[in-house]
Formats: sequence, C-alpha cells, structure tokens
Amino acid sequence: MQCCYHRSTIDCYNTDRSNGDCVQSKQTHRYSQSKNDSSSKNNSLSKDSSPAKDYPLKQCLSCPWLDKPYSQQLADKQAILLSTMAEFHPLKIELPMQSRETAFRNKAKMAVLGTVEKPMLGIHMAQNQQNNAELDLCDCPLYSKSMQTVLKLIRTYIRKQKLVPYNIYQRKGELKFVILTQGSEGFMLRFVLRSQRLVDKIKATFHQLQEKIHNLAVISVNIQPAHAAILEGEEELVLTTNRFLPMTLNSIPLFVQPKSFFQTNTQIAEKLYQTAHDWIAPLAIHSIWDLFCGVGGFGLHCVNQTDDKNSIALTGIEINPEAIECATKSAHLMGIQSLSFKSLDATDYLLTSDVAASSTTASSITTSSPTTQEPQHISHKSVPDLVLLNPPRRGAGVAIMHYLQRVKPNYILYSSCNLATLVSDLNQLADYQVQRVQLFDMFPHTAHMEVLTLLKKKD
Repeated sequence: MQCCYHRSTIDCYNTDRSNGDCVQSKQTHRYSQSKNDSSSKNNSLSKDSSPAKDYPLKQCLSCPWLDKPYSQQLADKQAILLSTMAEFHPLKIELPMQSRETAFRNKAKMAVLGTVEKPMLGIHMAQNQQNNAELDLCDCPLYSKSMQTVLKLIRTYIRKQKLVPYNIYQRKGELKFVILTQGSEGFMLRFVLRSQRLVDKIKATFHQLQEKIHNLAVISVNIQPAHAAILEGEEELVLTTNRFLPMTLNSIPLFVQPKSFFQTNTQIAEKLYQTAHDWIAPLAIHSIWDLFCGVGGFGLHCVNQTDDKNSIALTGIEINPEAIECATKSAHLMGIQSLSFKSLDATDYLLTSDVAASSTTASSITTSSPTTQEPQHISHKSVPDLVLLNPPRRGAGVAIMHYLQRVKPNYILYSSCNLATLVSDLNQLADYQVQRVQLFDMFPHTAHMEVLTLLKKKD
C-alpha cells in the first residue's frame, strides 16, 4: 500500500523497473557534516528551511513536485481525482485532506552505503560502478527531527561496530539496509543483513544503541541473502523482548511488528481512519468484512461506534500473520469480542466457500472472542452489511470485485493508494452507486494519493 519516496539501493540491482513506485535520484546531495561522523563530507542543509528550499537543485528527485506550492499540489491532485471519478457520477466529492509538508513520514528505508569507516544511510544514485554516487539522507526533512537524530546515532553505531556495508557492485559486505519506524511511543529498528555473520555482534551490542536511544523499543535482524531487488528476506530475528511498536491513532491502540505494514504518514492515516468511522456511523451496519485488514486500523475504527463495541461483528482477513497478531492484540485491549482476525489470502477466503449459496442473513451472525472456537460467520460467510477494502497498489482484483458484485453487500468502503487500479475495480461494480469520495494526501510532493470511496448497493 505504501509508496516509497527515496529510490534505494534495491533499484540498482535491476535498472529496468517500471512500476512507478519510486522516482530515481541522479545527483549528489548536500547535507550538514557532523563533528562526530564525517560520512557526509562537503554538505550543508538549513535545519529550519522547507523541503522546497532545501532541494533547489533537484539533486534528489524522489519528491518530483517540490517545485509546486503545496496548495497547487493539492489542487492538481483534486483535479485529477475529479476527472478520473467523473465516469462514476459520485454524489459527493469532499475537499482533499491535506498533510504536513515536512516531518510526515514515519518509516525510513535506508540503504547502508559508503565504507565501514564512513558509512552512509541513504540511496545509490548511479547505475554503474564507474559513476558510484551515493546520497546520505539522515537529514531528509520528510522525517521528524527526532527521527533524523536517531538515524545519525544508528549511522555512528554502524561505524563503531564495524558493520560492513554491502557493496552491490562487488557483491561483498553484510549490512544491506536499516529500516526505522517511528511510532507513537518510540522507534523500531530493523537491520537487513546478507547472512548470519553479523547477528552475534549485533546481539551483543544492540543495548549500546538503546542506551543512546532510550525509546528504541524494538530491534530485529532480517536475513536477505539474494543479490536481487528485494528489500527483506523471510527470516526475521527479533532481538528485544518486546516485538510490538505502539501506533495509537484516535485513542485506538494499534501496533506494528517488524514485518507488518502500516500507513507511511501517521497524521493522514489518523484522519483517514476517523473519516471511515464517521462515514459509516449513520449507516445500518451490524456486520463487516475487513479485507486486506493489516493491523486492523479500518476495522477497529469502524466497530468503535458506540459504548457497546460488540454491537458490530467484524471479520478481518490479512495474509500477513504478524499484522493479524497486532490486530488481535488491539482488539483485546479495546475489550472487543465480536470479531475474528484471520491470516488468510483475501481472494482465497472469499472463494473457498460460496457465500451466495448460503441463506444465512447478516443479522444471524454468531459472535465470538478471537481466542475461542471459529465463529459461524467465518465458516458460513454470511453476506455482511459492509465490506472494507484496503488492497495494495495492484488493487483488489477482478475475482474479488466480481464476487462482491454477485453477493452484493449493502455498502463497500474502498481505500486505495492507486487511482488506476481503483477505477479498474470500481468498473466491476455495476450495481453500486458511488456515494462519497475524498482524497487524502498521504504522499506530499508526489503525484500519488490515497482515495477513500463509499459505495452503496443500488435499489
């Protein structure tokens, strides 16, 4: 679901990528040099200036709309949305929800570059070994000041512990990436390694990093042995006792683990979830399927409607088991029992047993605690009142949309980070009227947008 801003080292493995998720950076950047860490030589950056002033030379092209005033960015995105959605004749298109212009990004995916003596955290800007320009992004204003500080402390730790950066041209070295996530109460750090060689060293010394970063709550090591355009591997070793990073939004306790997904812009995610809650509040909703539910952000906001949080039965489906564990933890803390989160592929879940063949109505759903026997609405798939869709960029897909068109839940609430696949999916729903549409600027300074759409079954 998320769009990356900085084109990282993984793109240098394969220069023929065309998925549109990243924008290539081509030249060196200027950043301030730390007295204690000389890896960013001959650099300068004003700490109080805006991104548009910090990047006048367009040396980093990850934010291609920096030339535009932010008000113009929103106007252009809204115009694109209006034009694109016109074919669906929406009853109402809301004004766009704007983001902060700086310090909005909660995750940094940094390639570890440079040498063991002078490591850098950032991106490759060259496509061959002869022109090996590298860009350190520890001062990037997309991140908060505290996040920038933590990145620099991690860079210093890498240098002191002699964690050798992986060189993609020579195919030597061990440390490929660091992935830093900022939560509501601290940080989560992942080291992505080529092999197990540095695991023991990191295990023995990571407490030194925590002494410098007191709210570094979760630290893990991921093993990614392939020389390929892949950010992470299957194996994840959590080094800290705690595995969960709190991400509290609208007073709802959400969590992420190292391999679970969360929206990249916390401020906009909070507004997005609250809007979903507000839009369905006046509707007659007694049962919900939350497909591609992630850590439960949409579903938990939608069932949190009244003093009786168990008045709406929720089924959450997500292929990532870590995300399901996070969602279940949140539900327990909220005291919600009328739900079940399952780690399944959404398409497989829907098509395994034909809901259309079931005569059970939504009102007869059996509720159950997540820890008890699988509830009836999982087994028999009664048609819910509302289906929540929050798919990745590829969209929900023809199979799911045809299924929903056939079984016809009363409402569908679709959150999309890819306008093209949203349109493709909506074109499968001939029996639905688009009620409301709103743009959420999850990705400032780029053409990307998050779009929330509410559909109602036609009479």
